Amino acid sequence: MTTPTPLTPPPGARAYPLRTARGDFAVVDCPVPDGVERRGVVVLLPGFTGSKEDFTLLHEPLTARGYRTVAVDGRGQYESDGPADDESAYAQGELARDVLAQAAALDAPVHLVGHSFGGQVARAAALLDHSSFRSLTLVASGPARISVSQEQRVKLLRDALAGMTMPEVWEAILAMGPPEEVGGPARGLGGLEQLRRRWLGNKPAQLAAAGRQLCAEPDRVAELAAVPLPFHVLSGEKDVTWPVPVLDEMAQRLRARRTVVPGAEHSPNIERPLPTAEALADFWDGLAKRD
Repeated sequence: MTTPTPLTPPPGARAYPLRTARGDFAVVDCPVPDGVERRGVVVLLPGFTGSKEDFTLLHEPLTARGYRTVAVDGRGQYESDGPADDESAYAQGELARDVLAQAAALDAPVHLVGHSFGGQVARAAALLDHSSFRSLTLVASGPARISVSQEQRVKLLRDALAGMTMPEVWEAILAMGPPEEVGGPARGLGGLEQLRRRWLGNKPAQLAAAGRQLCAEPDRVAELAAVPLPFHVLSGEKDVTWPVPVLDEMAQRLRARRTVVPGAEHSPNIERPLPTAEALADFWDGLAKRD
């Protein structure tokens, strides 16, 4: 398997604006190679301060297993447009409807995967219309609000966004040190200049709205458990945003498949992409055998 250049789509992938009933969304779309049985379409939603590039290392192993992968920048995230100052455009319900439109544009139903904040958006979409999805996988994404330590980082970021420009906030974040997922640039592929370019592509209102949601998300696990979908909860063996025992309990409440990826923390899709891809594909293959 080849190793993609940081932030560069892997061989065969195409970066383009996906046209939907709710506007265009920047995607990286990786088709199944010739000669491989096509098993389904996967939509991948990144986390807070992340982007579609966070899934770069998953495309090739998943397409080799027969799954077309489409990684999406959400509204106002990196290369997808959105208002700079209007937080109402980024309400969770609006983002969930965006996901439904993306699934429809890709001939739903699709397998839906959400990382961290993207998992909360994915959950909201499944609660709106589960018929758009074949399954839901939550990657390092917990049942409710984030941990207290991470809330503090998010609040610092929101305060900074209220009084500083995006370049100024970037410099302030670097002075604090790069946190894992919230309160600053998410861990990603590539060097600081590439991460800076991604950071500056985000709309301030999107970051502020997402931060508020992360700090206030209610526990909707019981509601989700009533949805007739197969669930998968995947994480690393350590996580400070939602501690692993919290994710274990959520998986039990959802009667979900549970995967813990050794050697990974909050971003197994980046830190341990091959075992992460294997666990995802094994889950989906198992559903096909069950049907």
